[in-house]
Amino acid sequence: MIAALVVAVALLAGCGGGGSDESTETAPAATETTAALTKAELIERGDGICAEVNAALGTVGSSSSETSPAEQEAGLYSGMIASLKNLGAPREAAGYSEFLAAAEALATAEDEVKLASQREDTPGLESAEANASSARSEFQTAAEEYGFEECGAGPSAPATAAPESGETGSAETPSEEEAAPEEVAPEEEAPEAAPETGGAGEGGGTAGAPEEGGGTSGGSSGGIGP
Repeated sequence: MIAALVVAVALLAGCGGGGSDESTETAPAATETTAALTKAELIERGDGICAEVNAALGTVGSSSSETSPAEQEAGLYSGMIASLKNLGAPREAAGYSEFLAAAEALATAEDEVKLASQREDTPGLESAEANASSARSEFQTAAEEYGFEECGAGPSAPATAAPESGETGSAETPSEEEAAPEEVAPEEEAPEAAPETGGAGEGGGTAGAPEEGGGTSGGSSGGIGP
C-alpha cells in the first residue's frame, strides 16, 4: 500500500512539471521595414535638401559669427551629405553607387577642412580646402549625371535686384524734367530774326527817298530864281 502511494505521488509530480514547461514559450518579435524610394522620389527629395543648403551657403560670411566661413561651409556640406544618405538607396540601383561614392568623398574632404579650421592649421587648411574644392566638382558632376538639378548646382547668392531697380527708376525722373527746358530754347531766338530782316530791306530804301527828292527841288528852285 505504501509503495503504491509513493508511485502515485511521483506520477502526479511529473504531470505538473510538463505543464510549466509549455507556459515559458514566447512569440517571435516583429520587425518594421521601410519601403525604398523610387529614383524620381529620391531625386525630388534630394534636390529639396540641396536647394536649402545652397541658399544657406550663399549667406556664409554675411553675418557676424565666431565660426570661420570655412568651418561653416564644411558643416553645411557634411550635413547635406548625411541627409542625402539617410534617404536610402532607390529601387533602381543603376548609377546610385557612383553618386554615393562622390558624396562620401565630399563629406570626408569637408570634415578635414573643419578639423584644420578648428586647429587653426593654416597650411593644413589650404590643402584641405583644395581637396574639398575638387571633391565638390566631382560630386556636382556625379549628381548631374544621376539626374539631380539642385545637387549639381553651386551655392546661390541672395537676390538683391529689387532695391537696385528702384534706385534706377528714381534717377530717371529728373533727367526727363531737365529735357523739357531744352525744347523751349529755339522759341526764344525767333523774335530776334524779325527786326534784322526789316531793317536791311524796306527801312533803308524809304529813308533814302526823301533825300533824293530834296536835292531835286533845291536844284530847280535855284534855276528859276535868277
